[in-house]
Amino acid sequence: MPIQDLLAKIAKGPKASKDLTWDECKRAMRALIEGEASPAQVGAFLIAMRFKAESVAELAALTAAARQYVPPLTVSRDLALVDVPTYAGKQDTFHAIIAASIVAVAAGAAVLMHGYDGIPSRPGSAGVLKALGIPVDADPKLVSEDVNRKGFAYLDIGLYHPPLYRFLEMRQELGVRNVFHPIARLLNPARATVQVVGLTHPPHFEKTAEALRILGCPRALVIRGVEGDPELSASMATRVLELRDERITPLGVAPKDFGLAFVPSREMAGFPPNQREKEADLLRRILQNQVQGGPRDWVLMNAAMLLYAAGKGASLSTCFPVVRAALDGGAAGRKLDELVRQPVAV
Repeated sequence: MPIQDLLAKIAKGPKASKDLTWDECKRAMRALIEGEASPAQVGAFLIAMRFKAESVAELAALTAAARQYVPPLTVSRDLALVDVPTYAGKQDTFHAIIAASIVAVAAGAAVLMHGYDGIPSRPGSAGVLKALGIPVDADPKLVSEDVNRKGFAYLDIGLYHPPLYRFLEMRQELGVRNVFHPIARLLNPARATVQVVGLTHPPHFEKTAEALRILGCPRALVIRGVEGDPELSASMATRVLELRDERITPLGVAPKDFGLAFVPSREMAGFPPNQREKEADLLRRILQNQVQGGPRDWVLMNAAMLLYAAGKGASLSTCFPVVRAALDGGAAGRKLDELVRQPVAV
């Protein structure tokens, strides 16, 4: 089916548009990635899908098709690996998921974080990781090695999947997000058996969990996260969908589930885009157990969530003392030291 026919099917308007079949999604992805579609057709497809809204089956099919263009990272199946996509960027809060990931790794999980810094007004995790001294520009082979040896690494999606990155960047031209933004969250470069996906757009909440089930993900947490990142809030209850053994269960997760009080939102406050060093310093002090109160509690909540997702505890509450011990005992600070890129001797 030519790309024109696919466009005609999805762009007929709110009452006449139809969803693409699984095979038609594969055909559309081939046209987009392999250059068969003209620039006008690419833009038309992305905007038409934006207005129609992709179905669960379309989201799963397009993600499966995008995965076929790059090989998965080679990561040991013995690791309790959690896939953590960070594509939303932050405006109002600090990147708790970064410190939480390092604490969780120190407590026995492994984390592959991936994303990109493509929105100038919403700094992503890469800039903060770089300010901490953690590599953000390693090629996929080195990323795999770091995950296998150290339990944590960041993968720049532009270095792993250049075509997908190109479509993410089209947000700057089109002015709106497109279907490749949810695809990136579901990409799972290492094919980890656990995915923790954050989002804010309500229509994508249940849809994302259902798409993960279609894609055969054994276990996932889909989180109405803080500013769209995969983070539980410390200042209010967070909606979560847990996918486990093909069953989707809605959860409401609040600080009390960890034995904590609600944290004032000001204690989750972030930094302007030009102050990533200050944010990195806060995360460093948290990981070195030099910060008490709300910021520390927020990080520990999310570390417990990641450890639970990794299958290292029967419940969120039982994982909390484990991550707290990793922080209090210095394991998290030592893990940060291990992850920091060492200067090359001259």
